[in-house]
Amino acid sequence: MQEHHFDLTTPDGEMPTWVMRPDGDGPWPVVLFLMDAPGMRQEIRDMAMRVATSGYWVITAQQYYREVREYNLFSKEVTGHDLKRMYELMGNLTNGMVDADAGAMLAHAASDPAADPSRVGVVGYCMSGPFAVSVAAAHADVVRAAASFHGVALATEAADSPHRRLDDVTGEIYVAHAELDTHIEEPEVAAFEAALADSTATGRVERFVGLDHGFTFPTRPAFDRIGAETHWERLLDLLRRNL
Repeated sequence: MQEHHFDLTTPDGEMPTWVMRPDGDGPWPVVLFLMDAPGMRQEIRDMAMRVATSGYWVITAQQYYREVREYNLFSKEVTGHDLKRMYELMGNLTNGMVDADAGAMLAHAASDPAADPSRVGVVGYCMSGPFAVSVAAAHADVVRAAASFHGVALATEAADSPHRRLDDVTGEIYVAHAELDTHIEEPEVAAFEAALADSTATGRVERFVGLDHGFTFPTRPAFDRIGAETHWERLLDLLRRNL
């Protein structure tokens, strides 16, 4: 396996970026692994690496770079001030910004002979769950699969809400919702599911009974081993079938 760390130049600045891929020439299908709200940390890079071990060229980045060079909520004991700052950073990151970041990531993939940027998947967690759907709509010419795990803000009043953009998606969509998640309520999940059914997009919503927000992350209190492994099964199956 290989891992490369560098700054990726975007129209908005220098974005700290990591690429993981198998040894060999490739070209490997591309996966955009979007960070969650607590920020870039080793846990995110380890999860991205796990995807890469299955035969993908995976790219992940510190997407709060427009405001801070580094950010990791869990770098110390979390205070109320720390949570407030996280929500500020999260609130300032828009679908449009992430769509643009994805464009920069895809342009970099196109410059690497080891990557095949014509076959792209995108996955997001928590904050980045809706971003994954947004990127699938914004880059529908290449994104063949998008997954959201315990994603928030899937069906909001915003004009660019993910559920309003499903007709632009050409790849398969998979959304996993944790039953006990209070960051997004069941009616919003149901609204997204209904919009998906009414759209030209293909995909499904799956509810993980008895699990809570963050169940996929090994270091989070809500971590569930069976749920997390099921998440890997769903994600890798989605990528294998479409990429």
